Amino acid sequence: MEDSRMTNRPDSTGRSGDTGRPENSGRPEKPGREARNHRRAAARVRAQKARAQQKRRQRRTRVGLQVGIAVVLLAVVAVVTLVLVNSVQPAGPGPKNMSDGGITIGRGLEAVSADSQSAPAESSSASATASASGSAAPSDAASGSTPSASATDDASATDDATEPSGASASDTVRITLYVDYLCPICGQFEQENSSYIRGLVNSGAATVQIHPIAILANRSQGTKYSLRAGNAAACVANSSPDQFFAVNQRLFDAQPEENTKGLDDAALTALVAKTKGITHVAAITRCIQDQTFAKWVDAETTKVTSNGIPNADVKDFSGTPTILVNGKKYDYSLPFSNAEFRTFVVTAAGSSFASSDDETPTPTPTPSASASTD
Repeated sequence: MEDSRMTNRPDSTGRSGDTGRPENSGRPEKPGREARNHRRAAARVRAQKARAQQKRRQRRTRVGLQVGIAVVLLAVVAVVTLVLVNSVQPAGPGPKNMSDGGITIGRGLEAVSADSQSAPAESSSASATASASGSAAPSDAASGSTPSASATDDASATDDATEPSGASASDTVRITLYVDYLCPICGQFEQENSSYIRGLVNSGAATVQIHPIAILANRSQGTKYSLRAGNAAACVANSSPDQFFAVNQRLFDAQPEENTKGLDDAALTALVAKTKGITHVAAITRCIQDQTFAKWVDAETTKVTSNGIPNADVKDFSGTPTILVNGKKYDYSLPFSNAEFRTFVVTAAGSSFASSDDETPTPTPTPSASASTD
């Protein structure tokens, strides 16, 4: 009995005497490992969920970014399309009484209709035919004879301005001006030569064709004064053409300096409305406010700067002012001199500005009846 008890008594190490089997062999082996495994599994599940959520967030972000880029691209395409459509869209019909972008002013400072501007050759031919048939007397210029006293008296009674001796309708000098109403050199030319041109045109010795363009539209602090002033001039050509010469002169009289805002539309309207003899003020006011011919002015500017000057000996456009006499370009020197311009007019006009080769080809006052008889 004692031996049996001694056998089952634990030894000093805490083990029972039977060392072949542990005392707590009925418990699970290493219980902490299973808990750790559970924790690891739970952590893996949480990590998988977090990764799945992150992927979903990234996918949503990527889709949102793609949608945003697509929207921006569509907006850019829409804007570019709108700009292109507007740029290629026709400028619309230009103002009445203008041909090739300019209005022609003739005798009495009255506008010449656009239809009749292309018919000088036909008129000359018709006059020649009528003379040949005896229905009209031959002109003094064509026959080379000195004007009669009675004819001279009639001319003196009609015109008090100077005109070239012996000039006929077919010999009228053609002055062409390309101007920008913000161009300071244009203003200087106008100041020096306006009275001389007025006298020639008023008497019928010359016509002047004025082309308002806008090459300085970006030099007025964003107000596009050149374009708006050109539009105002076109509005006058359309509705009150016989006052165009006067309005053109008034625009240069009120010319602002470059890199200033210039006159606003209300001031432009007032300037036009105060011009003597102006008609259809309400229509012109609407035209200025709506900028009815602004696109047309811009299109004419692009046309002349890109394609050159039509119906002229020189095709290249070098800027404003561009001044032509019978298609020949006036290469002016600064400061402007009226004497220099007069000489160029006579030279460019040639024989059309004189009654015969023996006369000095300069504009002279129409002789009186007594002077003719002497």
